[in-house]
Amino acid sequence: MIQKQQHSLLNKAEEACEVLSKHIKKDNVVRIISHNDADGISAAGVVCNAISRQGGKFHVTIVPRLKDNVLAKILREKYKLFFFCDMGSASLSKMGKTRSDVIIADHHQTRDSEEPKENITHVNPHLYGLDGTRDVSASGVSYLTVRPMEYRDLSSLALVGAFGDMQCTDGITSINKTILNDGVDSGAIEVREDLKIAYKSQEPIYKALSYTFNPALRGISGDEEGSMAFFERVGISYGIKFEELGNEEKDLLKEELIKINPKIFGEVYSIPNEIPELRNIEDYSKVLDACGKNKKHGVGLSICIGDRESSVQEAETLLKTYRENLMKSIGWIKREGSIGMENIQYIYTDDKKRKKVMGTLASIGIEIEILDPEKPVLGISRMDNIVKISGRTSMEMVERGVNLGVALEAASKSFNGNGGGHNVAAGAVVPYKDMENFLNIVDEMVGEQIGA
Repeated sequence: MIQKQQHSLLNKAEEACEVLSKHIKKDNVVRIISHNDADGISAAGVVCNAISRQGGKFHVTIVPRLKDNVLAKILREKYKLFFFCDMGSASLSKMGKTRSDVIIADHHQTRDSEEPKENITHVNPHLYGLDGTRDVSASGVSYLTVRPMEYRDLSSLALVGAFGDMQCTDGITSINKTILNDGVDSGAIEVREDLKIAYKSQEPIYKALSYTFNPALRGISGDEEGSMAFFERVGISYGIKFEELGNEEKDLLKEELIKINPKIFGEVYSIPNEIPELRNIEDYSKVLDACGKNKKHGVGLSICIGDRESSVQEAETLLKTYRENLMKSIGWIKREGSIGMENIQYIYTDDKKRKKVMGTLASIGIEIEILDPEKPVLGISRMDNIVKISGRTSMEMVERGVNLGVALEAASKSFNGNGGGHNVAAGAVVPYKDMENFLNIVDEMVGEQIGA
């Protein structure tokens, strides 16, 4: 059954590739619109690289949300083909009003029940019974759309997006596995068994370990002092980089870390021909995430399409600032905790720096259990007269029935806001004055979902 579902998705992606190829051959500029997170930036990068190699032209815009006014403005532009990455599945009826061709390469849940018009080629795993939360990310769907062009090395960028969307935490499966196999077979991706320590080739080992959240290490992740104390306890020098450790020290470190979380050792994915800063696929995704969080989408996209000098340097600076902000914000969560409701909890800020990391904070808070893992977390940031909500929960809660995408979309519509996403991670925007009522509705809906 799964193979049949995958085959159906691949067939639809091939249809989209035919549409794209037709416009490239006609020398039409392809209008690309994508999301501003690591997955969205990677997705745009995949499509831009493929078009460029075909000798085509493109015009890209990266946006945080596909609001109605933004979409209406884009569709008024005089392009023959619009290509939406990591968004668009909830806007089929609006896109059907344009006479231009439209390709949607998305992986979010869709609520639009009507069939798309003939001008729209809609590539989305949910249409074929696949899960856009775990089976394939938007960069993966975008890769499938250009896959018939045979640029199999772009599979590495597709997996960068999947890691950015936290799809590979418990291994790579389904469509993501197909993409991985393309990368391995073409030599674009290498897989080996190793410790999954973030930035271990760039940072002193104690810092690298404190920056490791996937998998989380309780008492170490998000805690530099806790990390130093761990190294002192096991008798390993912590001020040097991982590669400077002796083989016996590496073996001891592996042994001690596995005691804390066995998932810390397993398959690690790398791009052998990349520069050191981008060689580890998960580290690459964090670089793009930092660009997105700091509204430097152009820097992230430039990296994806080949700039290995000025853009990488700027991104590394952004990443360092982002990490420092994240560590301070984790300290804030440890001190303040969350505000608990019956079925959900939330954290709220109007701090300018903290606003950039609220979604990540919600995820990490659950991972390292400084927030209650049995209640979905809403990270709320005030932006003048509106609030931006980033919802996160665990896969265990999803298995109990929680679907944040459904809850946030329905609750936001009650206040003329907008929202949606995945079952495990979703977002919304609503007026500040309606925040309390919004929270009450989400709390009630989550209670209904889990049968509380």
